[in-house]
Amino acid sequence: MSTKTMSLKLQEPIFVELETLVEQLNKNRNAYINEAVAYYNKIQRRKLLAEQLEKECLAVRAADYEVFKEMEEMEDPID
Repeated sequence: MSTKTMSLKLQEPIFVELETLVEQLNKNRNAYINEAVAYYNKIQRRKLLAEQLEKECLAVRAADYEVFKEMEEMEDPID
């Protein structure tokens, strides 16, 4: 797997917490940041998938309603 280099500017409190956690977990900073970004990406993909599913569910619901209305109109009235 290839790696890419990037510059990262962190706010001071975030950096201090990062350094504290890295030391406590006995991990190197790069590995910790890679794991954190991978985890955040996973969360964001799930969020986007949930939004897509919500849109598709609404579309299916609308289509189901249209089919229901058409079937209702085709029924013979019972006299």
